[in-house]
Amino acid sequence: MISLTKRSLRTGTGFHPVAWIVIIGTFLARTGFFMTIPFLGIYLGKVKGIDPATIGAILGISLFVGTLSSFVGGALSDRLGRFPVMISSIMLWAFVFVGFAFAVDTWQFFLLSAMNGLFRNIFEPAARALLADVTPEEKRSDAFNARYFAINIGGAIGPLIGLKLGVGGTDSMLPFLLSAAIYGLFALLLIYFGARFKDHLHSAQPKGQSEAVSFRSMLKIIFADKVFLYFLLGNTFVAGAYSHLDTTVSQFIGHDRVNVYSILFVANTLSVLVLQYPLSRLMKRYSSSTALKLGCLLFGLGLFGLGAFHSIILLVLSIAVFTSGEILCFVIGDVLIGEIAPDHLRGAYFGAGGFAFIGQSLSAWLGGYLLKTLGFDQGALIFGVLMVLAFAAFPFFHRGQQLRGSKAGHTAADKMSA
Repeated sequence: MISLTKRSLRTGTGFHPVAWIVIIGTFLARTGFFMTIPFLGIYLGKVKGIDPATIGAILGISLFVGTLSSFVGGALSDRLGRFPVMISSIMLWAFVFVGFAFAVDTWQFFLLSAMNGLFRNIFEPAARALLADVTPEEKRSDAFNARYFAINIGGAIGPLIGLKLGVGGTDSMLPFLLSAAIYGLFALLLIYFGARFKDHLHSAQPKGQSEAVSFRSMLKIIFADKVFLYFLLGNTFVAGAYSHLDTTVSQFIGHDRVNVYSILFVANTLSVLVLQYPLSRLMKRYSSSTALKLGCLLFGLGLFGLGAFHSIILLVLSIAVFTSGEILCFVIGDVLIGEIAPDHLRGAYFGAGGFAFIGQSLSAWLGGYLLKTLGFDQGALIFGVLMVLAFAAFPFFHRGQQLRGSKAGHTAADKMSA
C-alpha cells in the first residue's frame, strides 16, 4: 500500500521514520496498558467484590469482541488507510480507560471491557500492517522484533508504575486516568506524523486490487489460503495459552500473592529482553513454522509450571519458558503473515488473524471456570489441562508447514487475488 522506493526516508537502521513512530508509540501504549489491564482481574475481585467466574467472563468478552473488531479493523485499514483507522481507534480507546476509572456496576465493566477489545483490535492490525508496509521484506523480522522489544519495555515499566500507584488493591482512579493520558499522547504523535508524511503514506494500492474488501471476501481469503488457515487454527490455541497470563494466572497467583504476580510479570518482560535476541538469531536457521511448533510446546510447559510450583525460583523459571514460547509464536507469527499476505490485502490478513482471539476469549472463561469449580488448591490439575490445550497447536502448525513447503496452500488464494 505504501511505497518503499523513498530511500531517503529510511534511517541508518533501514527503518522508515514511520516505522519508528509505530515502535515508539507501541512502547507508550503498552506502558499505559500494562499499568492497569493486567491488574484488572485483581481489581475487580478485591475492590469490586466480583466472583472469579464473572471476572473471567468480563475479561473474556474483551477478547471475544476483539475477534470481530480485528477482522473489521484490517479491512478498514486497507480501504481508508492505516493512519485514519489508527488515530480514531486509539483516541476512542483512551476514553475506555477514563470509563474504567469511574465505573461502579458489573454491567459497566462488561461494556468497558468489550470496548477495550473493540478499539485495541481495530488499532493493532492497522499498526502491524503499516509496519510491514514501510519496511523492506529483508528488514521485517528486525522491525517486528524491535516492536516486540518495545512492547516488553512497556511491560516492564507499566506494572511497576501501576503497582506504585496501588492499582488492583485500591479504588484509585489515577492509574486509569494516567493510561488514558498516555494514549492521548500517542494519538497526537500519530496525527503529527500522518500529516508530515502524507505525501508518502497516501493509499497507493494497485487499481483493481484496492477495492473495499468485504467480510465475505475476507472469509474466502482465509479458506482459500490453506497455509494461512492452518496457521490461524494453531494460533487460536497459542493465543489462548498466552491469555492465561493476564487472566487465569493473575487470579490464581494474584488472589493471595499480588507481589509474586507482579514479580512474575516483570520477569516475563525481563526474559524477553534477555532471550529475544539469541532466540531470534537461532530461529533464523529454521523456518517460521518450525519456530511456531517449538513455541507452542514451550508455552504449554511454562503454563504447567506456573500452576504446579510454589517456589519463586521455579515460578520465575516457568515464566522464562513461557516467555520463550511467547517470543517465538508472536514475533515469528507476525513475520509469517507478512510473508503470506499479498501486498494489497495485508491489512485484511492481519485483521483476519484476529480470529485467534476466539481462543483467548474461550480460554479466559475456561480458566476462570476451572478455578471456580476445582478450587485454587488444584493448580497442577488446572494448569495441566491448559498445557494440553497449548500443545494442540502443534499439529496445525505442522500441517501448515507441509502445505507451505509444497506451495499447494497458496494456489487458490493467488488465483483469487490475481
